[in-house]
Amino acid sequence: MNKEKTFLSRGCVLVLIALCIRLPALTDTKSSVEAIRQLIATYATSIDRADVALANQLFSNGPEVTFIHPRGEEHGRDQIEANVFKNLMGSTFSERKLTPKDIAVHVYGNTAWSEFDWDFIAKVRKDGSPLHSQGRETQIYRREGNQWRIVHVHYSGVPVTGNLNGF
Repeated sequence: MNKEKTFLSRGCVLVLIALCIRLPALTDTKSSVEAIRQLIATYATSIDRADVALANQLFSNGPEVTFIHPRGEEHGRDQIEANVFKNLMGSTFSERKLTPKDIAVHVYGNTAWSEFDWDFIAKVRKDGSPLHSQGRETQIYRREGNQWRIVHVHYSGVPVTGNLNGF
């Protein structure tokens, strides 16, 4: 009987330890989701301003960082800075407003991803004509130290419907 009590006591202690170890992970997941939501808001601001300095705070500096968009694919922060922020956003448009919506964030340890729809309203620099587009985006993140950084962006227009469209 004494051995049974000891075994049960040790079992209860192990369960409590396991729960205590797991609880911070749940709290960390909640804080990570909030941090990534804030990162997405800052990302939208960086697009609105075509702000390279702000974008550099969001993206990882690793060579594997990529950005896929309807006009091409960028590899590394230098290409993203030049081709997305300076050329595509800065040179093409005089005004920009990116509005992410229906954001879903998924955290898996030191990796996370988000999916969201967006509205983009802009004014074309060369003639002042308005542009309004909608689409969807996936971003992949890596935790670097205490911060989440973007390692991949993939965006596209809204889904094409109809028989055999979009292939």
